[in-house]
Amino acid sequence: MASSLAAIHSAAGHFPRPRRHQSAARARASSLHRLLHLPPEHLPRRRSRRVAAEDLAVRDGGGGGGGGRTRGGVRIDVAAVAAFLREARTTEDVEILVNGFLDGGGGGEGRLLPLQVYTSVIRGLGKENRLDAAFAVVEHLKRRGVGLNQFVYNCLLGAVKNCGEFGRVDSVLADMETQGVSPNIVTFNTLMSIYVQQGKTDDVFRVYDEIEYRGLVPTAATYSTVMSAYKKAGDAFAAIKFFVTLRERYKKGELVGNHDDWEQEFVKFEKLTVRVCYMTMRQSLVSGQNPVGEVLKVLLAMDEAGVKPERSDYERLVWACTGEEHYTIGKELYQRIRERDGEIRLSVCNHLIWLMGKAKKWWAALEIYEDLLDKGPKPNNLSYELIMSHFNILLNAAKKRGIWRWGVRLLNKMQEKGLKPGSKEWNAVLLACSRASETTAAVDIFKKMIEEGLKPDIVSYGALLSALEKGKLYDEALRVWEHMCKVGIKPNLYAYTILVSIYIGKGNHAMVDAVLRDMLSKQIEPTVVTFNAIISACLRNNMGGTAFEWFHRMKMRSIEPNEITYQMLIEALVQDGKPRLAYEMYMRACSQGLELPAKSYDTVMEACKAYGSLIDLSSLGPRPTKRAEPIRIENDFSSFSQNKDLPNRIHRFGDTGMYGFLRYRMARTWL
Repeated sequence: MASSLAAIHSAAGHFPRPRRHQSAARARASSLHRLLHLPPEHLPRRRSRRVAAEDLAVRDGGGGGGGGRTRGGVRIDVAAVAAFLREARTTEDVEILVNGFLDGGGGGEGRLLPLQVYTSVIRGLGKENRLDAAFAVVEHLKRRGVGLNQFVYNCLLGAVKNCGEFGRVDSVLADMETQGVSPNIVTFNTLMSIYVQQGKTDDVFRVYDEIEYRGLVPTAATYSTVMSAYKKAGDAFAAIKFFVTLRERYKKGELVGNHDDWEQEFVKFEKLTVRVCYMTMRQSLVSGQNPVGEVLKVLLAMDEAGVKPERSDYERLVWACTGEEHYTIGKELYQRIRERDGEIRLSVCNHLIWLMGKAKKWWAALEIYEDLLDKGPKPNNLSYELIMSHFNILLNAAKKRGIWRWGVRLLNKMQEKGLKPGSKEWNAVLLACSRASETTAAVDIFKKMIEEGLKPDIVSYGALLSALEKGKLYDEALRVWEHMCKVGIKPNLYAYTILVSIYIGKGNHAMVDAVLRDMLSKQIEPTVVTFNAIISACLRNNMGGTAFEWFHRMKMRSIEPNEITYQMLIEALVQDGKPRLAYEMYMRACSQGLELPAKSYDTVMEACKAYGSLIDLSSLGPRPTKRAEPIRIENDFSSFSQNKDLPNRIHRFGDTGMYGFLRYRMARTWL
């Protein structure tokens, strides 16, 4: 036994401390410090039953005031004694109340109750927050000349702890010193517990060092309190190191006590270690400077130490992942749960699907959804809505960039996974075909949409009309228009805008006027987008003069041209051999404060030089730095489904998730 004490004592210097600055100088002026420097008593190598009982009382928060004690064959009702003494404030009050109890036949010898009764009463008063009465009982015992022992003072310290009046700890310790009562392991356990409640973790570790120095045998309560201090300090690494050290001592047989009892205690210690790690990781996720790195380090340390969290621990940590940067942690935790036993709560999976979408990792979200289909649990309506919203983001990206093949593959993927695309999803692919001027693909998508039992709306017809107009299939486009009106779909402003572009392409200017009159009769006012579409159609059909005519008609309707108007008009005029007029339009746009792209500047400059126009080109000023953007007349037509969170580059869709680099390569080939 002596060797085991020596082993524990020799390891005191290696006790892991929280990783923060600790003051080298510690004041030793309080009564606690004087008490700790009392000469250690000769202690038995095994704990007595009394110490074990005290230890149990401290771990359970103190004993109760109920039950009874016997002395001389007479049973004493401890609860009744506590009821008598709960209103006591002074020693005289206790004296009167005890005498009254004894006069009532309460038992006792020599007008004094057994010491065990008083200790039980002190614990009970502490539980009822009657700390003044507990102190009065101790003073009463001292006045009656009763020899106080460690058990009495431990009960009083426990009462102070329960009441939370930590300012009275010093008075208890000073009284112990005065009475010559040396602290035992229960005293130190209670002190450490008090310091944990106060958040004084440095004092906890100092008391533990004193336990080692005095050669006292730590109990399970001692180690649990130290772990609680690590939890308070938020240092998972020190807690893991302490647990590993404790486990090694246990395996070597250096821990005193019953083997089976320690076996059960170590289960609790491991759970407490996991709890400390969870709190540390959660705090890192909430306010850490590098949450991903900090959490991964803790997980790795747990793996190396053989500390195995339960599935519920991982799931609780998943719920703490709410930021975009947390997706890596969420993905790691998901894989750990699946690898552990395969079971996982559906609500956790839905949260992860949402998290992956927030981080723009849609393929990773789809992987989780596929696992729900293949491994369970069965997805619910929320799962369906979340994954559909992710597909819509991808489809909107395809629409915005005209990547129609990718859109088609997304629709196929949705159907493969049991997701039924609606009109919104099909319209996104139709708009992608329109933007890419893929007339044949748009017609095929439109037909397949009808085959799927969906009814095309004005967006569907508008996208198809736009694709046919760009393919110069004007007659087919007019037949689609007639069919649209026949089935009761009412055209809107942007549908009319496409129709006037069709008639401009056919060279039927009279019908353009008729369409504008029809719009006005239905109280649909033409906008700058309408006239930009007309001018754009003139440009595509080499009708610069007609474009300039529509520009004047636009001004007559008090519709102000924008940068797109002047950009297309300048190109149309240069195409028609009118460089001076193109120059005047450029200068007018600049005088109105519009910023034309460098392409318009270069077009005017090159045309004037090519045609030998006598124009002072220096009046154009410096070349603009603004780059020309692709002119999209139908942008407003598809504005119903604009999304501000679209990714900037395609490679971001496939850089992580279930398919990794393979999906990234596939996405690039679709382009």
